Amino acid sequence: MAVNAFSDQTLSRTAMRAELLDAETELRLAYAWRDDRDEEALHRLITAYMRLAISMASKFKRYGAPMNDLIQEASVGLMKAADKFDPDRGVRFSTYAVWWIKASIQDYVMRNWSMVRTGSTSSQKSLFFNMRRVQARLEREAAAEGRKLETHELHEMIAIEVGVPLHDVQMMDGRLSGSDFSLNATQSVDDEGREWIDALEDDSMQAAEKVENSHDTDTLRQWLVTALSALNDREQFIVRERKLRDDPRTLESLGSELGLSKERVRQLEAAAFGKMRKSLEAQSTEVQSFFA
Repeated sequence: MAVNAFSDQTLSRTAMRAELLDAETELRLAYAWRDDRDEEALHRLITAYMRLAISMASKFKRYGAPMNDLIQEASVGLMKAADKFDPDRGVRFSTYAVWWIKASIQDYVMRNWSMVRTGSTSSQKSLFFNMRRVQARLEREAAAEGRKLETHELHEMIAIEVGVPLHDVQMMDGRLSGSDFSLNATQSVDDEGREWIDALEDDSMQAAEKVENSHDTDTLRQWLVTALSALNDREQFIVRERKLRDDPRTLESLGSELGLSKERVRQLEAAAFGKMRKSLEAQSTEVQSFFA
C-alpha cells in the first residue's frame, strides 16, 4: 500500500474496508510468504492489518508529527513484522506485529522530536514515552493528599517508577520542556543583534591547512611520477590501465591486447607495484633523513 499517495482519511477508509483474516487464512498467507516469497500473500497480510498500524499511529499524534508520516512509519514496522514472522511459533501475526509497529513509530518520533537527539537506549526511550504520564499521575496523587511535589522530589519519584537513573530524568525533563531555537535568533539585546550562528566554530579548512594539503598533494604526485618512471613501457601501460583510469580495465582485456594470459598480466602488475613501492619507500626515507 503506497502510503504517500493518499491522505490519512483515505488510508483509514481503505484500511477499514480490508478483509478480516481468520487464523487459518492468516497462517496460510504467512507460510506462502515465508516459504515461497509470494508477494500476493504478503500484500493480503499487510493490507488486512493496516488498520492496526493506523490505529497505533494515531496514538502518537500528540508528539506533533504529521499523521501521514506516522502511518508511513507504522507501515514500515508492519512490513518488518511480516518479513520476520515465523508462523511455526503458534502466535497470531497481529500479536507479533504490534511490537514492530510500535518500535518503528517510536524511533521515528524520537528522531524527529528535536534537532538534538533525545536518546536511543531502551531506558531513555521508555522515559521519553512514559515520563509525562507518570509525572501527571504522581502529581495527581500528591494533590489528592494535599501536597505539592518539589521538582527534585518529583524527579526522584519518576526515576524509581520508570526504573532509570535520576540524571536521565533530569536530562529528559529539560529536553521535553524546551524546544529548538533558530540559529538566526539574537543572543541578547546587549549583543547588538549578534546571532547564535555567529558564535559557531568554523570547521571548514583554514588557509594554512589548504596550503599544507596542496603541498603534500604535489609531493605525492611527484613521488608517483618518479616511481612510474622506474617501470618499463609495458609495466607503465598495465599500471595506467588498471589503476589510473576512471574505468579500470580487466586483466582479461589487457591480456587480449598484449597477447598474454590473464595470470601473466597479474604477475606483471604485481611486479610493477613492487618496484613502485620500493621507489616510494626510498623517496620517503630520503625526506625523513633530510629533516632528521
